[in-house]
Amino acid sequence: MPNQVNEAIESHYTRPDVGSLILAALARAGKDLDQLTPEDLTPIDAFHIRGRAATLELARVVELDENKHVLDVGSGIGGTSRCLAQKFGCRVTGVDLTDEYCRAAAMLSARVGLQALTDYRQGDAVNLPFEDEMFDVVWSEHVAMNIPDKARLYQEMYRVLKPGGVAAIYDVLAGPSGPALFPVPWARSPATSFLVEPDELRKLLEDAGFVISDWTDSTEAARTWFASLVEKIQKKGLPPLGFHVLMGNDFQVMAQNQGRNLQEGRIVLGQIVVRK
Repeated sequence: MPNQVNEAIESHYTRPDVGSLILAALARAGKDLDQLTPEDLTPIDAFHIRGRAATLELARVVELDENKHVLDVGSGIGGTSRCLAQKFGCRVTGVDLTDEYCRAAAMLSARVGLQALTDYRQGDAVNLPFEDEMFDVVWSEHVAMNIPDKARLYQEMYRVLKPGGVAAIYDVLAGPSGPALFPVPWARSPATSFLVEPDELRKLLEDAGFVISDWTDSTEAARTWFASLVEKIQKKGLPPLGFHVLMGNDFQVMAQNQGRNLQEGRIVLGQIVVRK
């Protein structure tokens, strides 16, 4: 069963030669492919609600600096890892189930001159390909929604963290007012969506051995941000560079459903920091 779920999730995210699709979209957006900056990638890089702003908010709570080695679980095309490496000078290792995303992440990091601080490995979040106690920080943004075995996920995060290390989590959680509407950016149907309620997440983290040090409900900020995004798409259509390059033509429907899920309380957002 886990293999079938993984295959379904990979097929949801995989687009053939995604690196070339991104470069073509950057060229259409008027970017110089030989002089790319991390900022040029921002419209497509931060593949989570509230984008880079949410990443930087969480990073400040964690107090990242250049001495930290960060593991980004579910690193996608490397947007978060590049943001953290650029802004805080830390070393970031990304791990993602989708091999195509790992290749694109490495290519884009090299294009913006961050290859010395970032590296990527294909791997499964519930069976991390790393030794015990390797990392100062384990980071995860909008990833657990696709993982059914959450107990194992948080046990693995705990295992690879150094004693005293922290896990920084920013995730979509089940809201109080009924099931999510599909398709959404993380799943085209309920078959690959595994949301838990905030209380359930708290118990899972504590059962893994973590001590919760910060818990922020950022749902209201997410609602405002998403309403603005949907309004912009309705007025101007899809821009040359955006998440639709990764998700394909049905991203517009996904975005509308995501907005409704937020407004109707079907999903909530949690920003959580826990310590080993």
